[in-house]
Amino acid sequence: MSTGFTAESLRGITHFVITAKSSSFTEAAEQLGITKSAVGKSVARLEVRLGTRLFHRSTRKLSLTSDGEAYLTSCLSALEILDSAENTLSKRQDNPAGTVRIDMPASFGRNLMMPVLLELISRYPALRLALTFNDRLIDPVEEGVDLVLRLGELQSTDALIARRLGRQRLILCASSAYLEQYGVPGDTEALKAHSCIMGYRRGAPLAWRLRPAGEREVKFISAAAHQISDGDAMLQACLAGAGIAQFPESMVKSHLDAGHLVTVMADHMPDPVELNVIWPRTRHLIPKVRIIVDELLTKSSEGYFGDLK
Repeated sequence: MSTGFTAESLRGITHFVITAKSSSFTEAAEQLGITKSAVGKSVARLEVRLGTRLFHRSTRKLSLTSDGEAYLTSCLSALEILDSAENTLSKRQDNPAGTVRIDMPASFGRNLMMPVLLELISRYPALRLALTFNDRLIDPVEEGVDLVLRLGELQSTDALIARRLGRQRLILCASSAYLEQYGVPGDTEALKAHSCIMGYRRGAPLAWRLRPAGEREVKFISAAAHQISDGDAMLQACLAGAGIAQFPESMVKSHLDAGHLVTVMADHMPDPVELNVIWPRTRHLIPKVRIIVDELLTKSSEGYFGDLK
């Protein structure tokens, strides 16, 4: 059982992390400049204090237990925070370093976020990006992600902090070839007769939001839609003439401007959808993450992510 955090505790954690990384008491002792026995005793005292075994020990191999793996993850995170705090106090914030884990919608991330992030790493070469692109909702705490970018309404939670970056109009559109062949729908009733390309998540299509002029917003799901879980694939299908789809404006603006896609039922456009950057409330924004959040907020104030109002 823990009796409080002490200098001995920190020493034991350091010895444990170095041993875990090298998978050897001998190598850890060489790195630390102490004896193999001293390292072994330090780790053993840590195990007693924690009340669990951190390593499987044999004459041939040293490996982490499941508790050891979990503890190593926590220790590395804590040491990273301490290192960042040291960077702050020694006024090295101007050169943020380390890996930042970011999850974002696929098409939005590739088209709008990547230029911002690539420009940042050109300015801060010590930054490393670990990026995931998907359209499913994730819990940043459970997934170990520093920042999450999401379009759409957020579920209220005390565990997360969100900052709005912009608002995106949701646009119904189709290729001119599709509309020439099948006609242009004028209302939701006519829309039912058309091929629709809808997002797909957790075994069900994602409803479109439509707001007829002067009326309340309604949800629309086609009875016979193409259901695609990836935004880029949906866009490819729409460009190829597979049907009508609804996208955030940033995804399709260039195609609309070029005439590759045509807006449909503009008088049914709903209220814009919010774009937010999200991070765990319990996670202090260390310099490497703060520099990205600050850059996103700067871009937001310039209208890069759409209207803020």
